[in-house]
Amino acid sequence: MNDQSDIEIIRTILKAARTATVTTRSHGDALHSRPLGLVQDDFTNTLWFFTQDPSPKTSDIEHHPEVNVAVSDEKGHLSLSGKASIDRDPALIDKFWNPWAEAWFDGGRDDPTVALLRVDVDTVEIWDMDKPAIAKGFELVKGLLTRNPPQVGDSRTVDV
Repeated sequence: MNDQSDIEIIRTILKAARTATVTTRSHGDALHSRPLGLVQDDFTNTLWFFTQDPSPKTSDIEHHPEVNVAVSDEKGHLSLSGKASIDRDPALIDKFWNPWAEAWFDGGRDDPTVALLRVDVDTVEIWDMDKPAIAKGFELVKGLLTRNPPQVGDSRTVDV
């Protein structure tokens, strides 16, 4: 990324949302979307999620590593595209381990299915909607009256 403000917008939305929808492609090319909790503290072109391996999700990724990650909150929306892989690095698992992860694995941290889903992001579509609610409302009403699309935020694609 070449614009520091885009990086900050991405980080702000990721931190506020904390949950993402990860879309994979199955062996039969069907798309499957699943909610997953983001576990990293900061965005550095890679997203991290806990996952069980083996699972249908990790099987999808093994055959089709291209994924999409959608994230949204009141500040905006992100559509992040990239390549996914499964990581079992004990140091990274320890780094990201938290009480929420504990709830998903019967054996806790030592559960043999504990793994991390790593997404190396290539591009990010940003819909920045960090305007006050009153300004968004005004734009919506103005759009209805003028029959023009409301200007409630900015949209752009950022290459990573």
